Amino acid sequence: MDFEVYCDESGQQFLTTKGSRLNKYVLIGGLWTEASRRENHKSKIKHLREIHQVHGEFKWNRVSPSRQEFYRDLVELFFAEPMSFRCLVLPAEQLDAVRFHEADEELMFYKFYYQLLHHWISDFNRYRIFVDLKTNRVQSRIRALEKVLRNANPRAEILSVQALPSRELDLLQLTDVLLGAVSSRFRARTTSTAKLAVVEALEDGLRHPIRPTTRHASKFNVFCFRTRSG
Repeated sequence: MDFEVYCDESGQQFLTTKGSRLNKYVLIGGLWTEASRRENHKSKIKHLREIHQVHGEFKWNRVSPSRQEFYRDLVELFFAEPMSFRCLVLPAEQLDAVRFHEADEELMFYKFYYQLLHHWISDFNRYRIFVDLKTNRVQSRIRALEKVLRNANPRAEILSVQALPSRELDLLQLTDVLLGAVSSRFRARTTSTAKLAVVEALEDGLRHPIRPTTRHASKFNVFCFRTRSG
């Protein structure tokens, strides 16, 4: 079976900040769907755009009172459609690039990207992975991620890992919205009533607050990283 994965991140700046990283989180998330469902998903998002007169890129930082119902409808669409979301929540104060990642924060970030993807790749399936386009200090990071995923999953096919602008992919923008909702709960800083309404719509669909889930949660999976002690 062919799958597509749409990935985004939030809070990457906390990997390199010189100030306190206490209560700061880096999140990496992916939206998983069967490739054959892509056009149907896009058509339904287009329909919501038309209903709510939303043009251009939509994303978490653009949630506003005038667009609140559009974003709530996006959340309902996520639950109605056969797609899954997984994210890693990384407490910034526990991340040690110097000790574990050759003093390279960017390398550390892509190692966690690998963890996000690898554990949901199944044998005998084929995968195309899309990540939001951004500037990397080392230009070969995406190719290296693709190579490592192929080597680690010899009985699956990693067809490609591509970096594309999020404005070109509605499903990548939907990933940003879901990731933003998770981020707002962990950072506990959202005061926007519109964003809170979207978070509550997501929690209504989950039937529980946004929180770390078991590893077997397949629709909406949240893994909170903790360093090992002892």
